[in-house]
Amino acid sequence: MSRSSAGHSVLVVPVPELETYVLERTRHYDDSFVSADPTFVHAHITLLAPFLAPPTSDDLERVGKIAAAAAAFDFRLDDVRVFAGGTIYLHPDPAEPFAALTAELSAAFPQCPPYGGLFEPVPHLTVDHTAGGVDLDSTRTSLAPFLPARCNADRVSLQWYANHACRTIAEWPLGGSPGQGPGAEIACIT
Repeated sequence: MSRSSAGHSVLVVPVPELETYVLERTRHYDDSFVSADPTFVHAHITLLAPFLAPPTSDDLERVGKIAAAAAAFDFRLDDVRVFAGGTIYLHPDPAEPFAALTAELSAAFPQCPPYGGLFEPVPHLTVDHTAGGVDLDSTRTSLAPFLPARCNADRVSLQWYANHACRTIAEWPLGGSPGQGPGAEIACIT
């Protein structure tokens, strides 16, 4: 059953190494959030959400400068945990580079507190939810073929999430030129 969503933008680090798993779980819960955009990666670690809708060219430039100032980095995913609310997630190691990017983006966009100020930001990749027979142990078992995942954070992606309209808006390479990539070329959301 599809939940209705007017949509929101999110700054993330895509994690293509877990795309197969996360895409299957997205289809299981709500296929209206499966993107037809070939650049969109469902598996991600959120840096800042919700973000601006729509961002201005100055906002996009500011994100590009933050991404350019941060080096790409390797990380590993194999620690499966659960938040108190039932969200099952993978904790990245190291988590500090993600936390540093979130802190930089939060400082640059104080009108966009992480998770709307409802939760303290914890770097994570959501993989499932405790419900309908799914629990921490069953998720560990279903994730086993994918773990440990050795990953590389190489870009920041601005994604739009809405029923039947998930897409990539812009991307910036970590450690690259702020004007590099499609960020300056992709139109803002309308």
